[in-house]
Amino acid sequence: MSYVEYITKQIEEYKIGIPIYTKTIADGLADYYHTTKEKASAATSVAMKRIIERKVIPELRKHKKGVYYLTKETPFGETGIMKENLINDKYLFNNNGYYTGYYLLYHIGLTTQIPNKRMIATNAVKDCIRYDKNLDVYLVPPKTRINSGNIGYLQILDVLDLFDKAPIDTHDPYKLIGNQILKKGLRYETLLSYADNYYNKNTVIQVAHTASFMEGNQ
Repeated sequence: MSYVEYITKQIEEYKIGIPIYTKTIADGLADYYHTTKEKASAATSVAMKRIIERKVIPELRKHKKGVYYLTKETPFGETGIMKENLINDKYLFNNNGYYTGYYLLYHIGLTTQIPNKRMIATNAVKDCIRYDKNLDVYLVPPKTRINSGNIGYLQILDVLDLFDKAPIDTHDPYKLIGNQILKKGLRYETLLSYADNYYNKNTVIQVAHTASFMEGNQ
């Protein structure tokens, strides 16, 4: 089986709109043919170019360098790549980030006002807010590096940090946050410790206000 045939078979396994990364294809090719990553990467680039030019897979489209997707025709035109998957792969995957800001407040029900932008705290940015125009998301550096152990705590604390700034209009916001904390299985002592180490005094006070809703989680 040629490289083109192998890659064609791999691509045909993808669902419509799901991002297809040439790195992923190349890694699989390297394992299958027992070759180096470098050779597999070069072979994949050449093969992808041929597949596109010869229309081996007519539904295959190039999103940008190293990223492809399968499309289909609809009454409104061709379907595009799923940007939510791109966002997840680039900024959220493997506990690398989380949604934050007013978008998160709206998502969990603290406000009924729909935000006009989405914000993500992610390890992908270090020292300032930036905007990913292609994916239409704002990126902010986290208070401390995000990992599987602290991601839930940081997300809740980001919410509490906005309590005096956001248009919160739910009837009982502390009960809602308390339920979120219990649902995530977070511990009050750890939450308070993160608040004290990485947030301001007002956030620490907000944590204290939620204490009565975390009984049984001590």
